Amino acid sequence: MEAAAKEAQQQPDLWTLVRDVAVLQVKLLVDGFRDLMLLPAALIVGIVSLVKSENGKPGPQFYRLLVFGKRSEKWINLFGAIENSPEKFDYAESFGNADIDDIISRVEAFVIDEHRRGGVTAQAQARIHRAIAAMQRGKRGDLK
Repeated sequence: MEAAAKEAQQQPDLWTLVRDVAVLQVKLLVDGFRDLMLLPAALIVGIVSLVKSENGKPGPQFYRLLVFGKRSEKWINLFGAIENSPEKFDYAESFGNADIDDIISRVEAFVIDEHRRGGVTAQAQARIHRAIAAMQRGKRGDLK
């Protein structure tokens, strides 16, 4: 009998669920709008960071944008309503400890390995370096 009463206290009521669904919808809209704004901003700021590089070091603009993105992610707290769940989820179990950065690192390692073997990526890297050098020359006003 006590166990049923304790479980009833942990179970959110109907209005909590309705509120959590509505709040998630608002948060998804805000998060989507932020992502929509960050998409072109990250590209533009990334280019600015490349163009403003000095001594082979990129400018800090891109990483400042990442700090803003991380702060806004925490502020939005997209899945904060999970605290109202009657169950305690071990959400690391579904995906393990890996995240998308781990997957990108594996792909990057593959590309680097291909580059070392003289594959197609070596040609792509040379083209990227030429394009960056051209942007940096343009920044100084000596377009050639």
